[in-house]
Amino acid sequence: MIVNPQFFNYRLIIGSLVIAIAVLSVFSFTNYESVREHQKFLEQEKKLVESELSQMIDRYDDVASTNDYMASKLKDAKEATKITLDSLRLLKSDLSVVSKYKTQLIVLKNNNKQLFETIDSLSEVNRDLEKDNLLVNNELKKQLDANSSLQRKNVSLNKTIEKGALMTANSFKAKAYLNDNGQLVETKKANKTESIEVCFTLAENALTVQGNKELYVQIVNPKNNVLADKGFIEFDDSILIYSSKTMVNYTNQVVDICTNIMSDRSDKPLVKGTYYVSVFYKDHKLGSTQIILD
Repeated sequence: MIVNPQFFNYRLIIGSLVIAIAVLSVFSFTNYESVREHQKFLEQEKKLVESELSQMIDRYDDVASTNDYMASKLKDAKEATKITLDSLRLLKSDLSVVSKYKTQLIVLKNNNKQLFETIDSLSEVNRDLEKDNLLVNNELKKQLDANSSLQRKNVSLNKTIEKGALMTANSFKAKAYLNDNGQLVETKKANKTESIEVCFTLAENALTVQGNKELYVQIVNPKNNVLADKGFIEFDDSILIYSSKTMVNYTNQVVDICTNIMSDRSDKPLVKGTYYVSVFYKDHKLGSTQIILD
């Protein structure tokens, strides 16, 4: 069989081209897959960086500081992280871009580590201070409660002392008299009575302040009118209409006192019935008695 050399050369060239195209196709496909995988890897790296930046921003929101300076630092760091995240989202996935922002991420992490450690340290100090403050407040409350209790006891004691220091009297007696030629004669008749003698005894009391004491006698007739009205005296929230006023120098010793109260013309003749006699020191009633006139 005779073969044409020219035809053989054509077949050889065509075969070589087919092999070359096949090799080139395989290489192109392999290269395309490699580029696609690389791009996919860059996309994943970019998303990882974005995720970490987002987590950092969330942590800023979770961390709070009562210190104004540290709160300002937190705010600045959060703003810087947000700017970095927003910039990264606008850029395409590129090796240089991803490398640049991964480097920034490392810097931000280091800065945040120092910032959060400082805040944690300050928070621990604040907690210790709050504990100390709580202890101080508890001690202060105990002291205030003790002082309040002591004040109540002092008030109670003062009231007891004041009560114990009050002037007291006993042995109250009242007798009616008529004047018979300059002589006082006791009587039970209302129409003959010209005066009523009131006697009582101031008791001994070492707690009572010594000095002159104004004592008031009040006699109220059966018609509820004050006999021998001499006027009235005002105290803090009361008024006393009295029949007689007697000044006594009290020296903490027993004192017997008698005062004869003359009836006024407007009182005569005295009406029959019960006359109520009361003795006062200021607005404090020392005691009372009564006398019945027929």
